[in-house]
Amino acid sequence: MNDLHTWLSQQHHGLRTFRTFQQKLEMLGRDDPAQRGLCRLLSGLVGSYVEAFDEEPLPVEIADGAYQRLLTLVESIDLHGNAERRLADINRVAESELWR
Repeated sequence: MNDLHTWLSQQHHGLRTFRTFQQKLEMLGRDDPAQRGLCRLLSGLVGSYVEAFDEEPLPVEIADGAYQRLLTLVESIDLHGNAERRLADINRVAESELWR
């Protein structure tokens, strides 16, 4: 996730960034099958945000908040942690919301 976090931290908070992030998650899940479940959860989280605001005006406050929450979430994930840590990461992603 370090590479994803680094990339994400250099992006704008617009919907295009979130769509591209989903593509990067798909590639990571394909290239590293051990991360597939976590990547799917993150992609679903991002996808629900994109769907909610696709074709709609996106207020700057909402975009900034969602971007910061995603950045913080991705930074907190340890892909090399033990099973307990990985499960905690998965559960944290599963209960996360980006904009509500």
